[in-house]
Amino acid sequence: MNVTRKHPAARPAAESTRPLRVLITTDWWEPVVNGVVASVQTLRRELLALGCEVRVLTLSQGIRTRSEPGVYRIGSVSASMVYDRARIGMPASRRVLREILRWRPDVVHSQCEFSTHVWARRIARILAVPLVHTYHTIYEDYTHYYSPSRTVGRKVVETFSRKVLAGTDAVVVPTAKVQHLLAGYGVRSPVHIVPTGLDLTRFRPAESAAELEDVRALRRRLDIAPQQRVIVSVSRLAKEKNLEEVLEMVAAADRPDAVLVLVGDGPYRPVLEARARELGIAERVRFAGVADPAEVQRWYRIGELFVSASLSETQGLTFIEALACGLPLLCRRDPSLNSVVVEGRTGWQYEDAEQFAAHLASLLDTPRRRGTMSLAAREHARATCGAQEFGRSVLEVYRQSLQRRAPRIIARPVVTA
Repeated sequence: MNVTRKHPAARPAAESTRPLRVLITTDWWEPVVNGVVASVQTLRRELLALGCEVRVLTLSQGIRTRSEPGVYRIGSVSASMVYDRARIGMPASRRVLREILRWRPDVVHSQCEFSTHVWARRIARILAVPLVHTYHTIYEDYTHYYSPSRTVGRKVVETFSRKVLAGTDAVVVPTAKVQHLLAGYGVRSPVHIVPTGLDLTRFRPAESAAELEDVRALRRRLDIAPQQRVIVSVSRLAKEKNLEEVLEMVAAADRPDAVLVLVGDGPYRPVLEARARELGIAERVRFAGVADPAEVQRWYRIGELFVSASLSETQGLTFIEALACGLPLLCRRDPSLNSVVVEGRTGWQYEDAEQFAAHLASLLDTPRRRGTMSLAAREHARATCGAQEFGRSVLEVYRQSLQRRAPRIIARPVVTA
């Protein structure tokens, strides 16, 4: 019997000889579909590929606590009256806590600020390991859910964010916009900018005969004629996504040859349907409903360009997905998009209806320009938003957080026959 030791490159030289153990905590997990779930799933996959051991602590869709390989689900109750599909965790399960403590993660990475964050703090404190937190959401843009006053709501968010992040060893944010926001809140923990990564083998234009036929089939399903152009938006249909403005911009542009396809669903759908009728463009708007997250790339492929007026994005994973699928972007001006919208190359940011209409016409009426921008969009996505770089960058945040901690022995010999 031999005792050998592994030396993963991801760990500091003086540290461990076993794979880094990472506990990811998140209130959002499948079957829910949103940017947080997509980001966490990508991170988990890439960390595993880098040789880490990864487990996820999340909320169950019911009151029973249950486990599956690599995932602990804490019992929870619905909080959909506050936010669609949100849930609140039940009191801690001692069995789950004991099991996690026996496993002894080396890093706890929290992805949400509420129920599972309480667990993350407790576990990190008991084990004296770094607590890393990813700040996904700009809560200021969600004040309509919890405060009648935006000013009061912003103050609540500022105090809440500063308190939550005060106990962290490091904070991960997707853009400089969020970094500056947290600095304004008075957050003192080290903040690292790490753009969310994307599986670029999956998000790409249609290539095979079957994929091209699928595009034609989706267009037929939505009653879109072959000669019509398609403007795509992929997002939750909620007030903060500012989709009413998208409808207004499309109406003002007055392009009878263009159809707007809204992929997603949410509480604001009836308002948007009514607004489309008021603007006289109901026949040029399609509500496609929720897309299966494993197949969302199909919906990008039916479009000529991607449009958004949201100002609530920290980075906007859908923007990157659209770029990777070859769609130029036409978006409301927002500093968080500066890294993805390269003006005139991967798309444009507009400020008014006149700019929106001019850029829309430039893309729809000039096939050569659209082809050039489509290629540039794909190249930009490959260069800046690959999933592997995302995983390596987060792993480097862990390494720095561990180095800042007092040295401790967490290595265990690996026994081989």
